[in-house]
Formats: sequence, C-alpha cells, structure tokens
Amino acid sequence: MDAKVRGSDLIPEPQSGTQAAFISCPVFEVLLAGERGGGKSWCQCRYQLDGVLRYGKAWKGLMSRKTYPELEQLQSEARAMFATAGGEYSVQPTSERPYSNCYYFPNGATVRMRYIEREEDYGTMHGFQFTGISFDEVTEYATPNGLLKMLSTLRSPEGVPCTVRLTGNPGGVGNAWVKQRYIDVAPALTVYHDPDSDTERLFIPSKLSDNQILQSMDPGYRKRVAASTGADENLRRAWLEGDWDRVPGQFFNNWDRARHVIKPFEIPKHWTRIGGFDWGSRRPFCYLLAAVSDGTVDNIPKDALVFFYENYGTVPGKYNEGLKLDAEVVAKMIADDLKKMKVKVDHQVADPACWQRAGGPPIAERMGRYKMVFSKADNNRITGWDAMRSRFTGDSSFDIRGVCQWDMPPMIYIFETCLNLIRTIPMQQCDRIKPEDIDTKGEDHAVDAARYLCMARPWSRPAPAKKNPRNYGGYGYTFNEVVAKAQRRMRQESEEW
Repeated sequence: MDAKVRGSDLIPEPQSGTQAAFISCPVFEVLLAGERGGGKSWCQCRYQLDGVLRYGKAWKGLMSRKTYPELEQLQSEARAMFATAGGEYSVQPTSERPYSNCYYFPNGATVRMRYIEREEDYGTMHGFQFTGISFDEVTEYATPNGLLKMLSTLRSPEGVPCTVRLTGNPGGVGNAWVKQRYIDVAPALTVYHDPDSDTERLFIPSKLSDNQILQSMDPGYRKRVAASTGADENLRRAWLEGDWDRVPGQFFNNWDRARHVIKPFEIPKHWTRIGGFDWGSRRPFCYLLAAVSDGTVDNIPKDALVFFYENYGTVPGKYNEGLKLDAEVVAKMIADDLKKMKVKVDHQVADPACWQRAGGPPIAERMGRYKMVFSKADNNRITGWDAMRSRFTGDSSFDIRGVCQWDMPPMIYIFETCLNLIRTIPMQQCDRIKPEDIDTKGEDHAVDAARYLCMARPWSRPAPAKKNPRNYGGYGYTFNEVVAKAQRRMRQESEEW
C-alpha cells in the first residue's frame, strides 16, 4: 500500500455502528437505507476510498446516480473526501489517464463517476471491469434491471473481493423492488444467501441517531425535515422513521392490514363466487377469486368482498417478472386448481385487452378452450380505483385533516394466503401526471384484478330457505303422516263400499 496515500491524517474515519459496518462488511451486496440524515452518500464515498487505500492500483471503483445533475451532487462530496488521499479528477481522457470523469489516485487506483438513467445505459459500460460499485439513491429506479446488469462488470484479475454498495430512502418509484430484494428476505442486519445467484445480501437500517456528528453540529436538522413533510404522514414516517410500508404518494392511504387481512374460514357454499383475471406473460398474470358475503358470518357485513384465492404468475425472488407461459398453460393451471378446490365460479371478468386480436385468436378465446370463460371487465380505471378505495374505507368517515376514522367495518377482506395481493396493495403510488390513477410502472397486476372484481357489480345470494319437517306439502304434516292419513282414508272408503 502506498505510504504517501496511507499516511494522510486528513482522511475521515467512519463513525462506529452502521457507517463502519457498511464500509468494512465483506458481504457482496449491502443496502444502507432508511431515515434521512444517516450520512449515506458520505458512506458511499468512504467505501470507495477504503478500496483505494486497501488495494491500490487493483481498485477500480464506480459511483453512480440516476441523472447527471444528481451525480454532480454526489461528486461534490466525493471531491472533498478523495482529495485527502491525493485523488485528482479528470474530465477528459488523456494518454496517461484513459478514463473520462474519473478520479485518479497516486497509488494507481481509479474511481469513475457515471449516471445510469435507463436499463439501456448498461450497454455503454458492458466491456468495463470494476471491483466496487456504489449505487446511490436506488429507490429512484422503477426497476432493478439496469443495476443488476451492472453486476456483471464486477471482476478482478488481481483477486480483489468484488462488492456492491447501495443507499437510499423509503419512497420513490423503486420502493417496492428495493423492499422485496433487500428488506423482506431477511431481518435487518441478517445476511441473506440468494440460492439463485449463490451470493449474499444484507440490509443495514440507516438512522439519524447513528450520525452523531450531524446531530451535534446541526441539532435542528430533524425538526426541519419534519416541517418539510407538511401534513403528509406517510412522508414523515418514511423520512424520519425509515418506514418502508407507508410511502410518500401512497395511493391506497386507507389500507390497513389489521382491518383488511383475515385468517381463512370456510366460506358458505351459497355465497356468490366471482373471478378476476389480469393477463401477463413477460410481466406476472394474476387470477383472483372473491366471495360476496350475505351477512350471515360474524364481522363480515352483507355485500362485502372476501378475497380467498390467488394465482400469481411470477418468478420467485424476481421483481415484476412473469413466468412467460402460454395462455393455454395458464388456463389449465387455474382450472386444475378450481377443480381441486371444488369451487364453482358464478361469474368471471378479465382485462378487455384479452380480446385483442393480433394475427390470431385472442387470449380470452384460447383460455376458453379449458373452460376458463370470461366477460370483459369494466376497465374504467378512475372509477374502479374509487370503488376499491370506498370498499377499503367502508362506511367510515374522515376528519378535517383527511385522516380516516374507523367507525364501520370495511367492505373488502383478504385471506392472509393471498400473499401478492396483500404485498402489492400498499406499494401502489399515485401517477405524477394523473394523480387520480396509479403509476403503472409499478407492480400493479394483483390490484388490477381486484379492481375488475370491484367493478363487476357483485351481488350477494341469500341463503336457501330451510325446509320445515312439519310443513310437508304446505299442510303442516310430515311425509309419513301424510301417507298414514291417506291409507286410513282408503281403508275407510273400502269398508263403506
């Protein structure tokens, strides 16, 4: 290791706790995310500097943000820190410094600065090789596809252990995939081994309390962050509590798992059963079954929808990736399940796109060969989302701040076995251009199927009337009594004759 670089007394050291763990952890993928003010961007710069100091010219780092203006913000922090180790920034390549927008260090190490806005940007770096990659503010990406492709550029002929570090805050269009990939798979600070890639991942919660320097130098920071959230309770919980379940811009802000998710029970046979289907091949498909309550089961009001079955076609562990199955295979899969459950469906609706013709029979026609017959769903999105929101609320009221007051039971209940519907409802966010609609860049297949059911004019079927054994034929007698009476009359007539 270069003594000139290593001997600098100006190199900042990480604070103990999460910052030190993020920088020195040997796990391949580490996410540091949560509350604002935890020093996440600083940690990314220090992670790269740690590689520079440890491995010298064998270290080839990359720091990225989504857009160039955002990259400039990260660059300002990197410039101050890298200068303590003699790092010099070159904008244009030269014969001695072949990389543009790159920091060069006296010991031969390099750290390049790049922005990755779209999945296609991976193509510009396909032939590069890096030993350590920093992805800053990852929740700004709608999907992980571009970032995951970049992992293929991690390689080291010199034997440097290749790693990737990610940072971000709850919220943003990428909240769902970040939560699914790093947070839901294992408890915080617990290493998760991915059997598919044979690599390890780790989530480290970022807390403002871990950044003692910021708290001591700027004690009013937390209050200013709280003030900046205004009346947005979800934004406050995301920025100040690191809450990944209640995100800014949440579409179904009246969703409450405690109210809407229930344990399975035996649904009465006479309840109307309706199915809703959202087609997907490259993206997941979703088929949902719901029963319409007649009010005879405790705590389930009349006409409430009870979702009790889902078939969700996604690749396990992959965000928003479908199974790429043919329509016939999907139809047979669902039909076989219904047969096993001995469920008779009264009515089924599907996305009207299933009737589109593109040079051959449409999806709906092909699925009909396996007795999966659908009607076109009412696809008015704005009205459909309003119907769902109304059912989540029930007959409850809102106070002056718009906070729901739970006075009455909701009109939607979901069996806890419908995992993907439960998982994707709270992650839906408002479209930035059309706030009355959902942002379709997210994973919205299960909620689309649920919307079709809410718009299917579900009706409740009354329980069949019980037969009164004392009212056979409407005369107030049992069958045996009627027969005995007829026999006595026949004997009496015979005697008289």
